[in-house]
Amino acid sequence: MEQTYQYAWIIPFLPLPVPMLIGLGLLLFPTATKSLRRMWAFQSVLLLSIVMIFSMNLSIQQINSSSVYQYVWSWIINNDFSLEFGYLIDPLTSIMSILITTVGIMVLIYSDNYMSHDHGYLRFFAYMSFFSTSMLGLVTSSNLIQIYIFWELVGMCSYLLIGFWFTRPVAAKACQKAFVTNRVGDFGLLLGILGFYWITGSFEFRDLFQILNNLISNNEVNFLFVTLCAVLLFAGAIAKSAQFPLHVWLPDAMEGPTPISALIHAATMVAAGIFLVARLMPLFIVIPHIMNLISLIGIITVFFGATLALAQKDIKRGLAYSTMSQLGYMMLALGMGSYRSALFHLITHAYSKALLFLGSGSVIHSMETLVGYCPKKSQNIVLMGGLTKHVPITKNSFLLGTLSLCGIPPLACFWSKDEILNDSWLYSPIFAIIAWSTAGLTAFYMCRIYLLTFEGHLNVHFQNYSGKRNTPLYSISLWGKKGSKISNKNFRLVTLLKMKKNGRPSFFSNKVYKMDENVRNLIQPFLSIPNFGNTKTSLYPYESDNTMLFPILILILFTLFVGLLGIPFNQDVDILSKWLTPSINLLHQNSNHSIDWYEFCKDAVFSVSIASFGILIAFFLYKPVYSSFQNLDLINSFVKMGPKRIFSDKIKNAIYDWSYNRGYIDAFYGTFLTVGVRKLAEFTHFFDRRIIDGIPNGVGFMSFFVAEVIKSVGGGRISSYLFFYFSYVSIFLLIYYFFNI
Repeated sequence: MEQTYQYAWIIPFLPLPVPMLIGLGLLLFPTATKSLRRMWAFQSVLLLSIVMIFSMNLSIQQINSSSVYQYVWSWIINNDFSLEFGYLIDPLTSIMSILITTVGIMVLIYSDNYMSHDHGYLRFFAYMSFFSTSMLGLVTSSNLIQIYIFWELVGMCSYLLIGFWFTRPVAAKACQKAFVTNRVGDFGLLLGILGFYWITGSFEFRDLFQILNNLISNNEVNFLFVTLCAVLLFAGAIAKSAQFPLHVWLPDAMEGPTPISALIHAATMVAAGIFLVARLMPLFIVIPHIMNLISLIGIITVFFGATLALAQKDIKRGLAYSTMSQLGYMMLALGMGSYRSALFHLITHAYSKALLFLGSGSVIHSMETLVGYCPKKSQNIVLMGGLTKHVPITKNSFLLGTLSLCGIPPLACFWSKDEILNDSWLYSPIFAIIAWSTAGLTAFYMCRIYLLTFEGHLNVHFQNYSGKRNTPLYSISLWGKKGSKISNKNFRLVTLLKMKKNGRPSFFSNKVYKMDENVRNLIQPFLSIPNFGNTKTSLYPYESDNTMLFPILILILFTLFVGLLGIPFNQDVDILSKWLTPSINLLHQNSNHSIDWYEFCKDAVFSVSIASFGILIAFFLYKPVYSSFQNLDLINSFVKMGPKRIFSDKIKNAIYDWSYNRGYIDAFYGTFLTVGVRKLAEFTHFFDRRIIDGIPNGVGFMSFFVAEVIKSVGGGRISSYLFFYFSYVSIFLLIYYFFNI
């Protein structure tokens, strides 16, 4: 066993050769590297699978022996400063490693088909592998400095992946927004790290926890300064995990490819903030005010994220706000001291949310067949509906993910969310009321997304969208020359070629599909509308390829059965509690998670009733529309109104506007921060040029002016000089005389 732990350093570095070799290959042998591009997908999956197996082996050993292993080596040593690098293998590390690798493998397999038409295919897999490396390095870090290094690498990878389609201005702005917002939290994190080093003299976790605990116990440290440093550390987690008020980057991050959204929301970037708080729990738990702050931020984020998801039209953006709300539940649990419940919900939510995002990607992939590559339309749930018979596997998988997130038993999120809701009653009745009511809101908006997407008629048949049949499309993500534009008509041809049974791109296939000018005339007219006298054959959405469906089916199994990890059954200690025993003991908490089945069933009935009520309200407001429309004007008005059609009075319109305008937080930042910073910059520029530079420039100008005047006065005659001299002396004496009378 000891020998196995000694080789744990390979966990973060094993996926690293893929981006290095891709970059080297594109630099030295670009043609050969691009022609073998499917080989790199295979290597990415293979190396990450090895890491997954290794992580599972370590986890089994930890469950059996409750052991923790740390290995460090010195990097910088002198008389006043010592910096060590190493790795720490404990239950938190193993849980995060398994999450990252399992979800990462599913996303990589899914991406092989989803990104097969993209010119940036190799660049995508290079970024993804480096993203996995950075996140694995973060969770295995043994000290704060090492965490900060990988923390920044995770942020850099997210910046590259969110802005992957950088030719689209919206994507470029989204990645910049994510980068700038996270810089706020990262700067606070750096200051907090330096502050705690100044207090304790160590970056290592165990030394830091022990020294700080002794200092606080003996009252040998300024408690206000310790609290300030803890708040700065927590600021990093607020930004990375999209907690209020630094959540504004998360919905815009949906401009990246859908597989990236699945990875970011399930197991990497947003999970990094939860991981940091969980890792530093022994530090935070001795500072009560910080625990209260963590729980307060968590409950605000829970409710705020749920209300913002109520009226979103973009399917990915609605799921993004759902992630924000669920991360708030985890942060609330950590603030309440429910370490086990927070990590349990992190596990169950990761697989359910990965399933939902990959399912949404499958829907978007199908909708692009109809509308061309236009994210604003292919992701708009108002333009969907009636997809059940066209994409049944995707529909059923999305339904399971939706029910899991709603908290319907026996799916995964039911077990973990129910624990957090029950613990909230013991912590604060006010927090409990908010958390339970938000559970009903979660069921409402998730059911709304499902109903508008899959039930009813195919709403996309009812209108012409923008009215432009040849909306330009930058071909960085499609076949074609770089910089050229591809019309929706040509894009539908590419999609039509994909629909052929023998022409679908398969995993590790080397087939390349090219557009044939002679085939373009065979394309049917765009979307015939039913009951409008058009008898021509229509193109309909179709189910995704097997390469995309396989990860979705595997994630369905996780969503169904991963909740069993935290159910104690007839044992005194369940698997998850036994797994987390070393970490729980470090927090001086009880590792035995006993359960009263009568109380559990009573609470479960209450929570399921709230979720069912939210589902019923959503069904009543967004019930499937199966009636046929009689005229195109009515259809267009139906689509333009979107979900706002259910809001008839001012109160409901206000709720809609609150959600659709993102709680006006972005407007607030734009008005008071952006404009304020610009005004401050303009004032600073004026003060610098007119005051700071103006004083010495004015002195120089006056000296020059006086010199010019004196130069014109001088004529070279001594009598003139004597006259001016006696005049100045006389004036000076007169002034002196009058002031001294």
